[in-house]
Amino acid sequence: MDQETGPAGIDHDPGRQFQQALTADKEELFQIMQSQEGELLLTALRNPALDENHLLALLKRRCLPEELFTTLYCSKRLLEHHRVISVLACHPETPAHIAQTLLPRLYILDLARICLVPGVTADLRMLAERCIVQRLPTQPLGTKLTLARRGTAPVVDACLSNPHLKEGAVHQFIASYQSTAETISMVARSARWKGRPNIRLVILKNPRTPAIWFTLFLPGLSSRVLRELLSVQRLTMAQKELVRQAFNHG
Repeated sequence: MDQETGPAGIDHDPGRQFQQALTADKEELFQIMQSQEGELLLTALRNPALDENHLLALLKRRCLPEELFTTLYCSKRLLEHHRVISVLACHPETPAHIAQTLLPRLYILDLARICLVPGVTADLRMLAERCIVQRLPTQPLGTKLTLARRGTAPVVDACLSNPHLKEGAVHQFIASYQSTAETISMVARSARWKGRPNIRLVILKNPRTPAIWFTLFLPGLSSRVLRELLSVQRLTMAQKELVRQAFNHG
């Protein structure tokens, strides 16, 4: 191996390194994207062969220089790809003012994904949720249903009050693995949905439903429905005990 060339094919001579970063072909650029030298990475951003895949590979990394994020943000050429904008917006090291100004450029489902990414700051999550709620009235029904299944609590709350949301979609959401104790409780408290028998029943069949809703919804149910609930294998022992008590007092 040439002593002046590193194992990854990057020249050790500083002058030649920067020249290589400017002129490398697409395959060599992937190697340069793994460099620990911030200045070398910044130089590579000026390489005309750099494309979306190189940027996505770079943004998988951590401990990147802040100047790199600023350079990406200020370059129309580098931010012409939507996937790059989305990844940059939720990268944990992207400066807050940059991430916040990128949110309006994202699709609404990208915003929903950002709300669920571990490590996203509370401020950024709140801004993403606000963007979703602002856009929600103009979204097609299919998108609203997707958001109701995947969204965080504030997004789910906005979806539940939407007049175009159908009972079947709410039923499907509660029965799905995406539902949580918090979102189930939001449906159970909703003036629009809490009185519907089918919605109450699917709430009572979910192992993540808090005990309070068993206490409130079980009284008044028929023996047939209570027997049906006792046969639901997904319920926890504590939930079944509440059903059993209601059955015995019926």
